[in-house]
Amino acid sequence: MPVPIRDPADPRLADYVSLTDVALRRRTEPAQGLYIAESEKVIRRALAAGHRPRSYLMAERWVTELTDLVDRAETEGIPVYVAPHDVIEARTGFHLHRGALASMQRPVLSSVAEVVSGARRVVVLEDVVDHTNVGAAFRSAAALGVDAVLVTPRCADPLYRRSIRVSMGTVFQVPWTRIEPWPGGLELLRADGFVVAALNLSDDALPLDALAAAQHDKLALILGTEGDGLRAATVAGADLSVRIPMSGGVDSLNVAAAAAVAFYATRG
Repeated sequence: MPVPIRDPADPRLADYVSLTDVALRRRTEPAQGLYIAESEKVIRRALAAGHRPRSYLMAERWVTELTDLVDRAETEGIPVYVAPHDVIEARTGFHLHRGALASMQRPVLSSVAEVVSGARRVVVLEDVVDHTNVGAAFRSAAALGVDAVLVTPRCADPLYRRSIRVSMGTVFQVPWTRIEPWPGGLELLRADGFVVAALNLSDDALPLDALAAAQHDKLALILGTEGDGLRAATVAGADLSVRIPMSGGVDSLNVAAAAAVAFYATRG
């Protein structure tokens, strides 16, 4: 049976404290082996990917709307906490209007070799620190045929709540892991037969159309952080430099937009 909660300080809601505090959640979620899934669609995609919930938190009306999830949770011995909106908002820091939250057990990340096995199109996100951009890149990767995503050690967490929400849950669909060390990990891709192309604004960079025309069998695209772009060592370690030709006095695209353009142009 759902468990009613009336006190926002109830320790049973510890997983859900201060969800809008990015710095706090960045520290606590990986350390505690959890992440937060928000909305019915995202929760269902996480479950379909085989991820296991620790608990659910929802407003009263959603107990009826999500009867199958509640019944499944009861069968599996997973608590379903039900609270008024003001209690949920006081605990989480925001107004919940997407149905439900789930505290999910964070899966163990696979190795780079496992994630790229059999892949033909791979993207590396280097130090992309904005969770919205990470989520948008995953959504484009899922939509445009990218087989795997690799994130560098300083890249934002794809399992942070905002990343998951912006991705529409595709972070559970596209295989991904962290690539370490970086940029030394480039050799892992090259050894597996990938041509490594760094997207940057250097004068000698190939136009994206030229890269697409080459029709490389296995291609890894690297996209850099929002402000400074790719590290010099990363560009130097890549096989090719590639740019998206610009006009209208615009020098570059937002990294999420650039990712979508590059994925479409080089789709296998």
